[in-house]
Amino acid sequence: MNANGGEEEYDFLYKIVLVGDSNVGKTNLISRYIKNSLPKNSNPTIGVEFATRVVPLRSGGTVKAQIWDTAGQERYYAIVSAHYRRAIGALLVYDVTNNKTFANAKKWIQELKSKAEPDIVIMLVGNKIDLVEKNPEKREISVEAAENFAKQEGLLFIETSAFTSHRVREAFESLLEEIYKNQRNKNNKRNDHGDPLNPLAEPPKTSSCCS
Repeated sequence: MNANGGEEEYDFLYKIVLVGDSNVGKTNLISRYIKNSLPKNSNPTIGVEFATRVVPLRSGGTVKAQIWDTAGQERYYAIVSAHYRRAIGALLVYDVTNNKTFANAKKWIQELKSKAEPDIVIMLVGNKIDLVEKNPEKREISVEAAENFAKQEGLLFIETSAFTSHRVREAFESLLEEIYKNQRNKNNKRNDHGDPLNPLAEPPKTSSCCS
């Protein structure tokens, strides 16, 4: 809301999903970005939840980011994957101290590409770097390995710490900037072919959360 208590104005609405194994810090990343704090309740996400933030873009215009938090447990896959629909951006999160969460990244990419928008922009996020800053021996995935994987899969890449807030804002807003650039290029191509422009994406039909 703005200073007058009304809804903030925005030019674009982007649906973003956070995916990745359980306990990699997806909920903490969202809470840090939206509220600049960590949630008091550390229980795993059940199903899906979402939050929003209006962000001015460096490229021009203002975007309302609808950020969906998804459960990483296998038993929720059917529920979660249904909410990938219409997503045009994703943060694929892994824990830099847990190689298994990185090894599963390929699976999450396949899920996104099969159920989200065809031109979805994906950012690979290595979270919990505060743990390796304190004890470098805890690191199981090197920066080089993650960068090479991201390059191979056509992903953006960043390392973050939801605990210290290191590069959290940069992760979300770099993704939003890349989506804007992607959507603008797509709209320019449509315009070249005489198709109407639609700068404002519609919100997803489903907005309920599972409990």
